[in-house]
Formats: sequence, C-alpha cells, structure tokens
Amino acid sequence: MTESIRRSGEYEYDTPQGDAQQGAYGRQEVSAQQGGYAQPHSYSAPVNPEWPPPPSYDPPTATDALPAPEPRRKRNRGPVALLAAVAIVAAAVGGGTAYAFQELTGKDTAATAGTSTHVVPTGKKGDVAAIAAAVSPSVVEIQATLSNGSSTGSGVIISSGGEIVTNNHVISGAQSIKARTSDGKSYTAEVVGTDSSKDLALIKLQGASGLRPASLGNSSNVQVGDTVVAIGSPEGLTGTVTSGIVSALNRDVTVSTDESQGQGQGQGQGGGQWPFEFGGRHFNGDTGSSTTTYKAIQTDASLNPGNSGGALIDASGNVIGINSAMYSSSEQSSQSSDAGSIGLGFAIPVDTVKSDLAKLRAGNKS
Repeated sequence: MTESIRRSGEYEYDTPQGDAQQGAYGRQEVSAQQGGYAQPHSYSAPVNPEWPPPPSYDPPTATDALPAPEPRRKRNRGPVALLAAVAIVAAAVGGGTAYAFQELTGKDTAATAGTSTHVVPTGKKGDVAAIAAAVSPSVVEIQATLSNGSSTGSGVIISSGGEIVTNNHVISGAQSIKARTSDGKSYTAEVVGTDSSKDLALIKLQGASGLRPASLGNSSNVQVGDTVVAIGSPEGLTGTVTSGIVSALNRDVTVSTDESQGQGQGQGQGGGQWPFEFGGRHFNGDTGSSTTTYKAIQTDASLNPGNSGGALIDASGNVIGINSAMYSSSEQSSQSSDAGSIGLGFAIPVDTVKSDLAKLRAGNKS
C-alpha cells in the first residue's frame, strides 16, 4: 500500500485507471463523445485558485487566426493603359512607327526621334532602298520664280498640313513659289519665316493636307563614318537618291545673307548654285560682304544643284541635316550642266533646324 502525503489546500480524489495520462481535458472529451456533453464524475475537481479553469471552447489554432484573403480587384484599363499598350506594340513592330503613332494621336507635326527611333524596319537599317521608300514622300521639289530667272531646290515636309523646311537661299527674293510632292501634286507656297543667319526658311503649302512629315533625328548622335542618304531634286529631277557617309563634323561654312548675291550665280533653269566659303576658299562665286557662318555636317553623298534644302538621312530613316552647299570647282563653267558633285557637300545639322523652328513659325524674317 502506497502512502500519500496530503498537503495543505489539496484534496484527494480518485482517478480511474487509464485516465491518469489524459487529465481533465481528456475526460471531458471522452464524456462528450459518449453523450454529446460532459458527464458528471463521482470525484471532486481541485480547487487550488492558482489553477485556472479549462476553457469552455477549443483554443484557436494558428490557421484560424489568419484573416480571410480580400477579393482580388479587377484592374481598370483606361486610356492611359491603352496608349501604353499601343506604344509597346509600336516599339516591337519597328518600321514606320514614328508616322503611325502621329496618326493615332492626331499630331501633325514632325516626329522628333531619339536614338532608338526607326522609320525603316530594324532589319532594313542602312538599306538605301528601304530608306528611300520611307522618306521620299517627305521631300518636295521647290521652284522659285525670281525677278531675273528661277531657282530650283528641295524641301522637307515637317507637318501633314504642308509646313516645309528649306534653305533661305532657295526662296530668297522669290516673287512666287511652287512645290511638287513625290506623287506629282503641285502646290503654291507662301513664305512663313526666314533666318538668313542659319540659311533656313519655312514655307507653307496652300490647301495641303494628309502629307507625310519626316522624322527629325538628333544630329548630336551623328558620328564620322555613319551611313547617310541624300534625297532632293538636282537639275529638277524630283526624288533623286544618293548615298555616302559622314565625312566630317562641325565644318565652318560661310554663306551670303544678301538675297541678290545668289541671283545670277547660275540660278537659271535647273540651277540652284549658291556661293559659299570653306577653308578660306570661295566656291560657286563670291559670297559678297554680307555673310554668316554655321557649323555643318560634311558628307561625300553626291549633292548637285537642286539638292539644296533637301534631306540628309541616317541609316534608320531620320533626317539629320538639311543639305545646303556643294562644292563646284571655281575653274568650272557657271553653267549648271558643267557643275557636278565631287563628293564634298555640307548640311545644316537638324538640331539647328529644331532650335530655329519656333522663330520661323512665329513669322520671323531676317
């Protein structure tokens, strides 16, 4: 017989065999399974106040403590999301995206391209045929009627409504101006603004709509040796395409700011000669005493009289310059049929054009 020592405050009670390891919770659970609720026992429960009574419900588990997940909200796809999707698709497609995005957004001004803009498909980069097909619709032939003859040049479309950038010397002193697009349509043009200090002019075709603006690139990204394409109307041959490379950058080219200086300098039928100074030498005649000097891109792409005001284009189809001067030996005859390109031409950087546009559009005439 085992003796037990009764301590103060404790009471002895009987524990049925097999229940000793279950304790109070085990007995209550067994009784509940048998009768649906706890059955009374013939023993007394301890009354030590330091022992809390068992809970009347099952303790919550870790899973029960987690809050229910909130229902997933449906994302609204508004106009911003739609435009973002269009931009992603356009970037993936590549070719012709600058013009297509202008049409989708309703903008009619020239696209301003970054380094990743491709007017031609990426796989056709540097392909002269692809560049010519993409950009030729954005170049026009210009015929200016002067008091003593005519001047032939080219121009670049920068808005679907008929804004054209060209050289100031192409339209300087003109009594009337006509422009012909690559599809053969002819328009009368009016001078909007001129800047003789940069040899730039802006004209506007009357009654024009739906024209294809060129994509204006960044001439700051141009490097010596880059492939370039020139499009213009030499000798009145609209849409003539030549190609070459960038021969040099930041060439100081000096041209006349006197409109009468160009008249009589081979500007007859099919002419378009314009005197300029480079490297201390005069070409195509005397520039006179009123001159201006600008930094130019030098190219060996063939330029001839009538290319002035046309586009110099990079391998991706972006306009990087406005062709402005071409070398003709001073020993050659002043007749245009005797003058020709020997691989020394110059173009006004397109960054200069873009910085001057606001002033030209405002009607500045200097």
